[in-house]
Amino acid sequence: MPLDPYRRVLSVPALRQALVLGILVRIPIFAGGVILTLHVVQTLGRDYGAAGLVSAAATLCIAVSGPWRGRLLDSKGLRRVVLPSLVVTAICWSIAPFVSYLPLLLLAALAGLFVVPTFSIIRQAVIVAVPESDRRTALSLDSVAVEVSFMVGPLVGVWAATIWPTAWVLFSIEMLGVLAGIGLWLANPLMRADRGDTEVRDTQGRDTQGRDTQGRDTQGRAGDPAAALPRSAWLRPEFLAVCAAAAATTIVLSGCDIAFIAALRAFDKVSLIGPVLAIWGLGSVIGGLVYGMLHRSIPALLLLGGLSLATIPIAFAPSVWPLAVLGFLSGLPCAPTIVATVDQLSRVVPDSARGEAMGWHGSSMTAGSALGAPLAGLAIDQWGWAGGFVSVSLVGLAVAVVGAGATRTFRRSRQHAATRQVKDWQSGGSRW
Repeated sequence: MPLDPYRRVLSVPALRQALVLGILVRIPIFAGGVILTLHVVQTLGRDYGAAGLVSAAATLCIAVSGPWRGRLLDSKGLRRVVLPSLVVTAICWSIAPFVSYLPLLLLAALAGLFVVPTFSIIRQAVIVAVPESDRRTALSLDSVAVEVSFMVGPLVGVWAATIWPTAWVLFSIEMLGVLAGIGLWLANPLMRADRGDTEVRDTQGRDTQGRDTQGRDTQGRAGDPAAALPRSAWLRPEFLAVCAAAAATTIVLSGCDIAFIAALRAFDKVSLIGPVLAIWGLGSVIGGLVYGMLHRSIPALLLLGGLSLATIPIAFAPSVWPLAVLGFLSGLPCAPTIVATVDQLSRVVPDSARGEAMGWHGSSMTAGSALGAPLAGLAIDQWGWAGGFVSVSLVGLAVAVVGAGATRTFRRSRQHAATRQVKDWQSGGSRW
């Protein structure tokens, strides 16, 4: 049955826990971004450029903190990383909604630097919760959870902002995020597979690194092989290609966000922005669910090429509803592309370095989001709303083609080197 993979993975309690935690921690994240913009514009009386500067500062700090926080997850464990983040975040967002623009900018940046690495934690928990054969299905469910959070968070946040002052709404949303982070800290989900008999354990069930059989630090110290594992062991062209694909994917998606709004303004149908974006998101949900039922993985760069090609026809939509239909079709490869990048990353990076690798992956996606909107905006200013869709699609297509070519070249050179080593050994053995 097509739904058997989902029944199988949803029967795993650890996966169900990770998915629920993922929704709870992500809804405040998506709601907070929208409310922050409304707060700067409506309450502080600044323009959208000033609001964008706050978002850009927070986004840049989140991107910078990704690899750093991820490596700390590998070496320190979840609780020792999340607790300081909760303290800093709670302090920053208990003050930021009630101050003027410049202090708000600085506090938002500081909070971004110490943000709880929720996406990295949840995706690692999802990967570990199921066997490798079910990994793609589990990640597809996580992508659906992301889409649900993306649709619910801004909707609830904007509704609340129409009833109560934006300062208190922003404060409440961010404190809900802190509460969700506390729930994540209490749950302390497993983020690394049990190594079974490959490590020596003492009589209390701890391995020689002071971690219990669930992979948690029982002695409050690092003792982690990530500290000894050089980045050169996994920071290779395959990994860089995955990060490039992740960045290009969010360039396409964030650029499309702006282009959809520009198109609906040009059609004088601003009131339909919500429904059209929801239809686009629905396509992504369906695409993610279908991808999770497939028996074989599809390379991320191939899916990125498909996403880019599927986005170009939106530029030729003559009116709103053809725009919505084409948006739905272009949404189908969205979630599968992101899932494929996470899936591939988990297979080319050792478990002991996965936290840092996920941090780089998250930073790549964040950087792509930061680049996509202004790129599409410049194209829209030059060529109209259609230029927004085409410009980001061409970037995605270029990354897909170049990345695929570079990866293929690297694999061939590596195979050639391995073959040459075997021949050298054989020739040496025959002489001996």
